[in-house]
Amino acid sequence: MPTLELDQLNKTFGAGDTAVRALTDMSFTVNTGEVYGFVGSNGAGKSTAMRIALGVLAADFGEARVDGVPVNDDIRRRIGYMPEERGLYDKEGILDQLVFFGRLHGMTKQAATASATALLEQLGLGERMVSKLQELSLGNQQRVQLAASLVHTPNILILDEPFSGLDPVAVNVMSDLLLQKAKEGVPVLFSSHQLDLVQRLCDRVGIITHGQMRAEGSVDELRNRGPAQYEVTTAARGWYPAGTTLIEDAGASVILDASDAGEGADQEILHAALECGPVHGFIRRVPDLNDLFKEVVA
Repeated sequence: MPTLELDQLNKTFGAGDTAVRALTDMSFTVNTGEVYGFVGSNGAGKSTAMRIALGVLAADFGEARVDGVPVNDDIRRRIGYMPEERGLYDKEGILDQLVFFGRLHGMTKQAATASATALLEQLGLGERMVSKLQELSLGNQQRVQLAASLVHTPNILILDEPFSGLDPVAVNVMSDLLLQKAKEGVPVLFSSHQLDLVQRLCDRVGIITHGQMRAEGSVDELRNRGPAQYEVTTAARGWYPAGTTLIEDAGASVILDASDAGEGADQEILHAALECGPVHGFIRRVPDLNDLFKEVVA
């Protein structure tokens, strides 16, 4: 299975005083079998980067490559793309649409029908195959859109806000399908504002603001970049080591910031607390991805 690489992408829309710089030196790689979460505020440049990766939008500078080869027509046929703006036909049957999209990718009618049928069954729409798209709920329409991106059995997936508007059951169905594709070796790139999902599903995450990559790494790596804060459950007060700052007194516990305390601060804090009385709990408070995102964007 392939590797998707975006290398030093730059893109500006417009010219002169009205020019908008959408991407500046945007670089990241989605490895074989990896789920990569691409997160940022509205207008950060996520969709622009994805469209350049697809080859449907040209970069001013930089390049999108698959296994070292610049994205071309042959590579595009191997990509499954789910746009943020949905591109299905409201008054057409969902199975017929999926077969049509499969045939556009070069599949025979028989192969496209088999693939579309299997996907609709897997996505819980087996009983709605002859329904028109407009007869489905928005969540089920989203499932059909995912099936359209998968019907030709792509070996790269690029999904723009695939979980938008889904209920929890549909989120789980789609999550399982994406994880299954990653296990088969497919590189999966998706954007989302639902950071709890990104934290749960992704092997690595890239956070962008104003068209630039601001933080990248595994979820654990990113979360551990946050401030070194420790919660100590103890009745004792005033024992705090040099280099630590009390940031919250929660009654049964205190929270200390040890960002300036240097290596071994955790042991110093624990020992200092124990010298002043019993300690009933001691943990490092690791920020979740939502907290980290707010910090990076700020």
